[in-house]
Amino acid sequence: MITKQTIDRVFETARVEEVIGEFVQLKKAGSNFKGLSPFVDEKSPSFMVSPVKQIWKDFSTGKGGNAISFLMEHEHYSYPEAIRWLAKKYNIEIEETEQTNEEKEKINERESMFLVSKFAKDYFHDLMLNSQQGKAIGYSYFKERGFTEETIKKFELGYCKDEWDNFTNAALDKGYDIKYLASTGLTIVKEGGKQFDRFKGRVLFPIHSMSGRILGFGGRILTNDKKAAKYLNSPESDIYHKSKILYGIYQAKKEIAKQDNCYLVEGYTDVISFNQSGVENVVASSGTALTSDQIRLVNRLTKNITVLFDGDAAGIRASIRGIDLILEQGMNVKVVQFPDGEDPDSFAKSHSDAELKEYLDTSAKDFINFKVSLLLKEANNDPVKKAGLIRDIVTSISKIPDAIQREVYVQECSNIMDISERVLFSELAQIISKEAANQRKKTSSRSNSNVDPNEPPPEYFLEQEQAQMGLVKGGVSSEKIDQLLILEKEIIRILLLYGNEEADFVDFIEVEDENGKVTIEKESHTNQVSKEVYLHLQDDEIEFTNPLFQEVYFEMIHQLNQAEKIDVAQLTSHQNVEVTSLVTSILMDEENPKRQLSDWERKNIYVTEASKILPKLISDAVFNIRRVLIDRKIKDLITPDPSEEKPIINLELIQDYTNLKIKLYEKLNRVI
Repeated sequence: MITKQTIDRVFETARVEEVIGEFVQLKKAGSNFKGLSPFVDEKSPSFMVSPVKQIWKDFSTGKGGNAISFLMEHEHYSYPEAIRWLAKKYNIEIEETEQTNEEKEKINERESMFLVSKFAKDYFHDLMLNSQQGKAIGYSYFKERGFTEETIKKFELGYCKDEWDNFTNAALDKGYDIKYLASTGLTIVKEGGKQFDRFKGRVLFPIHSMSGRILGFGGRILTNDKKAAKYLNSPESDIYHKSKILYGIYQAKKEIAKQDNCYLVEGYTDVISFNQSGVENVVASSGTALTSDQIRLVNRLTKNITVLFDGDAAGIRASIRGIDLILEQGMNVKVVQFPDGEDPDSFAKSHSDAELKEYLDTSAKDFINFKVSLLLKEANNDPVKKAGLIRDIVTSISKIPDAIQREVYVQECSNIMDISERVLFSELAQIISKEAANQRKKTSSRSNSNVDPNEPPPEYFLEQEQAQMGLVKGGVSSEKIDQLLILEKEIIRILLLYGNEEADFVDFIEVEDENGKVTIEKESHTNQVSKEVYLHLQDDEIEFTNPLFQEVYFEMIHQLNQAEKIDVAQLTSHQNVEVTSLVTSILMDEENPKRQLSDWERKNIYVTEASKILPKLISDAVFNIRRVLIDRKIKDLITPDPSEEKPIINLELIQDYTNLKIKLYEKLNRVI
């Protein structure tokens, strides 16, 4: 178990903008940073990071927190794993106390799979570098491919012995459960209990997540066995999804952001050879057709992607479909084709570092020029085929979300293909119109049928938004939003934003004159906001109905009793992720870029700052809580108990509560 002193050092040292900057391309926006959401596809950045508050919020999904919670949300780390990752990044030595059996049992299924995968990576790498068979077979193969020892260590390459269960036995001896060896695909378990190593006799390429966790492996066979696949990947699992990862993204992410460009290749050795030649901003799709999830990984780091093709025409035709997917993400695409018989790996080995970089710079074409040069040969002066080629290019242009970019590409296509812009714009308009009609048809079909299991109804999105606000526990709810929860959250918001400030407050005092008439008089005093709220809630013995709000409130009152002020930093670094998420969500709401778009001052609408009307904010929130509680009490009193034969309704008590309610409305300046 990691000691509290280590955790405190991590929180003191880690910078949220540096941590998130390893996964998301951030740009300065006033005192904050902004970027595209790493959790959903979006065209306009709604992900905000505050270096001053050391928190972040994704306004697309409602998620938020600190550096720890980002790693937990984005990389699916447990709390201790996130602490370890940060400690490693900032060179902080981890002090630990021994875990109890109960604590060990709390490690979840996914975490167990990650632990097994890390053990496998270390085992295969060590075996290749230090065992006789590993050196003679695995290490020799990589050296023959021209990889240096530094490169082999950088990518943590390995080797699995050509024995049926060498790795499996080693893992079991170390106490790893066969259940997780099987679920990660490292061990194949047959009926009857027979088990053997999936990657027996193969050299191994560990596949890292963006943060460096081991997700799976790619294994290459070293024999000429025609019955066995040349390359074998880990099977799909809870931690490995081939269509959602890119080989080399962990090693390349910093250089991609620095160069503001990403080279996309096909295979593992292409990535490694480029790295060894000094081109480190390169990733591979690992032999799969390019997917939107893979493109989104790159999109977090740069808007520019250069696709590298070898000289194999059939392979190019199969891969060129990925260009349209890249364009749909609003990215800038260039293409480099290597000479016949060459691929990125062979070209990097047969040319100097300078020659490789020069070729990449001078051979890069935009996607229109590339498509024309590739497909015009097939048209062979056939007017019908040429028309088909033009439609193909215009279809690609239609995928671009930016209208100005589309127009520029139409002009370029007009010049290259010697066809009028008017015809191209007409074709483009038809394609876009057809796509819009198809989209409307889908929407209409859903609203008419209400049975599409794949697309949730509009109410779902409203309910999800409510859940993100902390008003509905756990997501969708069929019940109406509870007014009390909204008011409770307002109390928490006031305490977080203004709790340590002082303000002039007004007390409402009931005064009875000589005739027995009761009037309400005002009495002013100065107090700290948090203390004023506490006194009001204590007087009425009000408790929060939402457990999360209650926990945050108790935490703040504890701080108030200890140091007479609220320490927001302690709340944003709270071990309870739900507390962190709620607090950061409230703190970052004012940074919401969608709210800033309103630009009220330009429209001569001047909004009063909340800090200037604090007393009214607090009195409204507290009095409204009282009002809702009284309404509920009256409702309970007038609703008969079905278990009673002759229910008695206490009219006198109802009248008392109603009179109290009237006084509250007077204080709120409302009409009953």
